[in-house]
Amino acid sequence: MINKSFRLIASLSLILGGCGGGSNSDSAPTTPPPPPPPPTTSWEEGVFLDESTFAAKCENPRDGTDPATGSSYPDIAGEILDENNFLRSWSDNTYLWYDEITDQNPENFDNPLDYFDELRTFETTASGSPKDKFHFTYDSLEWYNLSQGGVSAGYGVEWALISATPPREIVVAYTEPNSPATDNNVERGALVLEVDGFDINTTSEEGVAALNAGTWPSSLGETHEFTIQDLDGTVRTITMTSQEITNAMVQNTQVINTATGNIGYITFNFFRAPAEAELVAAINELNAGTGIDDLVLDLRYNGGGYLAIASQLTYMIAGASATAGKNFETLQFNDKHPSTDPVTGAALAPTPFYETTIGLSLGSGQALPTLDLPRVYVLTSGDTCSASEAVINGLRGIGVEVIQIGSTTCGKPYGFYATDNCGTTYFTIQFRGINDQGFGDYSDGFVPSSVDDGLANIAGCEVADDFTHQLGNEQENRLEVALAHQAGQGCITPVSTQSDLLSKYGPNLNAIDGRLRKSPFDTNRIMRH
Repeated sequence: MINKSFRLIASLSLILGGCGGGSNSDSAPTTPPPPPPPPTTSWEEGVFLDESTFAAKCENPRDGTDPATGSSYPDIAGEILDENNFLRSWSDNTYLWYDEITDQNPENFDNPLDYFDELRTFETTASGSPKDKFHFTYDSLEWYNLSQGGVSAGYGVEWALISATPPREIVVAYTEPNSPATDNNVERGALVLEVDGFDINTTSEEGVAALNAGTWPSSLGETHEFTIQDLDGTVRTITMTSQEITNAMVQNTQVINTATGNIGYITFNFFRAPAEAELVAAINELNAGTGIDDLVLDLRYNGGGYLAIASQLTYMIAGASATAGKNFETLQFNDKHPSTDPVTGAALAPTPFYETTIGLSLGSGQALPTLDLPRVYVLTSGDTCSASEAVINGLRGIGVEVIQIGSTTCGKPYGFYATDNCGTTYFTIQFRGINDQGFGDYSDGFVPSSVDDGLANIAGCEVADDFTHQLGNEQENRLEVALAHQAGQGCITPVSTQSDLLSKYGPNLNAIDGRLRKSPFDTNRIMRH
């Protein structure tokens, strides 16, 4: 319990007046004014002051320059209670389901992060999943560095966690170029057997801590030893030291020549700022020569990021004619803000299809290249989320045919503005997005189905991930099925699932899904102020 408290004190202003020339002795005695009302506490259930009343009042104000704005930090001396009151008023104002928050006294919480955890809905969807699965915080400086630079600490390997408990299965999903992983010839499909001498199936507290610390290093310069099994069955021990990793937003861009046309393929993994330039380069590469007749867009490991880049990508796929006079997405805030964005104060207007660069990693105003395709194959998994789903929804909203190959997406039609207060950046769901046809209800994900119902079921093929082939390999299950479907063969059974790989390698790496551990920035749709 906090000993200090913020008090709102009501004051009484008393104006004295009289007749000139003195007093009248025959007048009745003056009645003393009533005493002022007792002070009230900072919390009255259901009563909220404007969030600006408490913004930037910090128990530990920051000094220096905010890299996000280039100006001095706005922080002034305050109390934990000020920080809590900011979160309370801000949530009531902007949270999409503000009327489902249980209003609790902020004086009862001595940590703003604990209080923030309570400022959300605890309702569930029709499927039984939590209605709000996306409520989180981040250190503000870490958030800025992550969102701007595309740089992180690690080995340049993305691990897919197939099973978190014994018998554990951790497999390499993909690697980054010019990284410790590629220096050690680590490739997709390699299985982790030991970390720093601890067997992957250890149950000791020390062993589990070592697995986590080694697999996901928390700082630069950490050296850890791994015993891995490569796809050819070779077991070897390698040592990797964590370093700054510059993630490639786009990988494996290529044109696959088939009897039914030239098929473009792109692995797209991040909607961070550098993606603007990398996507433009990829589209230009596909347009070189004779161009392409169809596109396979691999979003299986792309959890989200900047919504503006999602708009750019959708435009580059569909082209000017298909997007003319239409909107990429319309944001809907809570019923307190039917016509105004509560964060920016701007009148609500649909997000357009951006036809030019917007300055994220290329100079603003450059015309974007286009593919002008009426159809796109999208490879998906449970890690396909948020801004990636917005691309799918945006394409369908303007009549571009989407064929989904893979598994059900994560289901996040929601988004937020990253909001910094006192060095912590808060993320609370503030809006949902609907496409040009008014659809945005896919909270349980897009599902590859036999029939496209115009809603969350999309025509396509349910296909498990395939860690026995590299991404972009024509024999990789999901790409193989996409190419067969494009050739008119429907939803075929991938060749590799008919092989003896299960007995050769142990776990069924040719037909199984895992989940990647990605940062919050890479698993959401992010708006820019």
